Amino acid sequence: MSILVRHAMTEAPKTLGPGMSAADAAALMSEHDVGAIPVASEQDGLVGVVTDRDIVIRVVAKGLDPRTTPLADVATEKVVTVSPDERLSDARDLMAEQKIRRLLVVKNDALVGILSVGDVAWADASARTVGETLKQISASESTSQLNEGPDQGTPDRVRGTH
Repeated sequence: MSILVRHAMTEAPKTLGPGMSAADAAALMSEHDVGAIPVASEQDGLVGVVTDRDIVIRVVAKGLDPRTTPLADVATEKVVTVSPDERLSDARDLMAEQKIRRLLVVKNDALVGILSVGDVAWADASARTVGETLKQISASESTSQLNEGPDQGTPDRVRGTH
């Protein structure tokens, strides 16, 4: 039997409206020890997601006031979603393909959860697979050039085969 997204996701995530501020999102993230808050409104439903990185890059780094900057101005509008009935392995592959660390879980147009790479790691028995997924998500041309180093694996000197 396959593990489904519903078995690993965080249920009933807290949301904020698009008119709430970046500071409101940061406070809610701190209070619940999370790195992302879905942005939703009663009339439009799910309209985006704001992450801790969004706040740093789109608010703080630009010198904007987090107390007056509305989430509508900084949230990521292109949200990748998954069904709670999807296989966890398919969700993990989607994260790697889209290079994202979180998926919003939607059923019948309603937000029912969030699935993070950490959630996948806890539910997935294969730490190697999760590590490979995280590597794919995090990889970029600029970081791979900066991180050139020794070949991975066990060096011959450790194996005793000089």
